[in-house]
Amino acid sequence: MTEIKACLFDLDGVLVDTAKYHYIAWKELADQLGFEFTEKDNERLKGVSRSASLNILLEIGGLALDEAEKARLAESKNSRYVEYISSMDSSEILPGALAFLEDCRSQGIGTALGSASKNAMTILNNTGLTPYFDAIIDGTNTSVAKPDPEVFLLGAEALGVPPVNCVVFEDAEAGIEAARRAGMASVGIGSPETLGAASLVVPSLLEMSVARLKEAFAAV
Repeated sequence: MTEIKACLFDLDGVLVDTAKYHYIAWKELADQLGFEFTEKDNERLKGVSRSASLNILLEIGGLALDEAEKARLAESKNSRYVEYISSMDSSEILPGALAFLEDCRSQGIGTALGSASKNAMTILNNTGLTPYFDAIIDGTNTSVAKPDPEVFLLGAEALGVPPVNCVVFEDAEAGIEAARRAGMASVGIGSPETLGAASLVVPSLLEMSVARLKEAFAAV
């Protein structure tokens, strides 16, 4: 592989444990609407924008609503989610994430956030992760959601690094597909059964270092 010059990170499920708060907030909404929403259902929402997530939720519930009502429900869900994340702190940074970010920066590897979340800055500030990024691309900067590659292409552009020199870290199938479409290598954080399309899959960032990253992609 061409030299690795930048690492681009999804937020939820890769750097911090906010997925549980999304699930709780979506489940509360489903309960209000009168249908069951399971953790398995929630897997379909990973890496997906708020509006797209709501459409999936309504599909699961067999409901068809007008745009005004959907906008109200999306805002209601987000308000609950923001309540939950407002009390987050550095203890909710996932194992290995901080050490790997520090390793990247000490080795001169550019770092960018590439997240669909419109609440990314709240999470980064509350957990103290903001200074570890050279560029932050989130739901306020993008017009289309993953698996569209826009968020990662904007991240590479902000870093001034060609896509071929970037590696994406993702926990969702949609994010791995977005990386592929962007022409970037990818590391799946989680299960090979779910993230088999990634260039490399590890259980968490505890298993990752710049040295291992370069070794893993040396022959790619």
